[in-house]
Amino acid sequence: MEERIVSSEERRDEAVMELSLRPEALDEYIGQTSVKDNLKVFIKAARLRNEPLDHVLLYGPPGLGKTTLASIIANEMEVNLRTTSGPAIERPGDLAAILTSLEPGDVLFIDEIHRLSRAIEEILYSAMEDFCLDIVIGKGEVARSVRLDLPPFTLIGATTRAGSLSAPLRDRFGVMARLEYYKPDELSEIVRRTGDVFGIKVDDLSAEEIARRSRGTPRIANRLLRRVRDFVQVEGKDMISLPICQKALELLQVDRLGLDHIDHKLLLGIIHTYKGGPVGLETISATIGEESMTIEDVYEPYLLQIGFLQRTPRGRMVTGQAYQYFGLEASTE
Repeated sequence: MEERIVSSEERRDEAVMELSLRPEALDEYIGQTSVKDNLKVFIKAARLRNEPLDHVLLYGPPGLGKTTLASIIANEMEVNLRTTSGPAIERPGDLAAILTSLEPGDVLFIDEIHRLSRAIEEILYSAMEDFCLDIVIGKGEVARSVRLDLPPFTLIGATTRAGSLSAPLRDRFGVMARLEYYKPDELSEIVRRTGDVFGIKVDDLSAEEIARRSRGTPRIANRLLRRVRDFVQVEGKDMISLPICQKALELLQVDRLGLDHIDHKLLLGIIHTYKGGPVGLETISATIGEESMTIEDVYEPYLLQIGFLQRTPRGRMVTGQAYQYFGLEASTE
């Protein structure tokens, strides 16, 4: 799969950069107002009772700040944060080692929690509910079950696919928070804040321009800002102004709605080859040379969100909004 600048997935080279950009308190966190307000209440109540916070499930599209929120929760609770991911916990012993190393009140953050194996999930049930760990030692006739007490802790799970979690695991989370796509004014504020961290001035019009093309996702906004900064610095400027911002984004092939050349190829391919659809996913895959799973999971969600594409029982269809955007007339056949 081609690497896209408008992908909401974290790149390897961005992990350290994102760490430096993360706010440390809820009051510094931009956007997600409803989630933030609720968390403030839950955290304050837990601290008043001198108890760990209930287990928290954060879900929503990638790049919206789930890892950042987990870090903030640990900071607000004044406890340690342990971080791992679903694919990294391969055996029951891996989970046991992590859980037994926790201190009272600590936060354990599991990213991509929907990718935990069923065997690991079953061990997690008693850990979350009763703060104990049931492990089997030995094999066959000499096998015996041992129960280990765990300190009270808070599990924060993050997932882009809440529906993939088993019902027993999902039901053990006391707090469930869905993160929504960001509004342009929130993204503008994030762009200006990131500019301050990077040590480069961003005028308001440029911040708004980058925000409009960021597909509602802070990770994409910060990535675009980094690339625009490169153009600005090569030209010897000390501020990002609108003309150079627009020029840089056009060269990066990110249009005014945040669509890139792959989005254009997908939509225009359906329009020109199949008269706007309906057309099957496998047919589209063969036409544009991309895997059907990649199209469905990576390329389509944003196009569906902005109303340019529809999924119907007969296949995919390009909407009138997309025709209008490209300045084309919809087929009447």
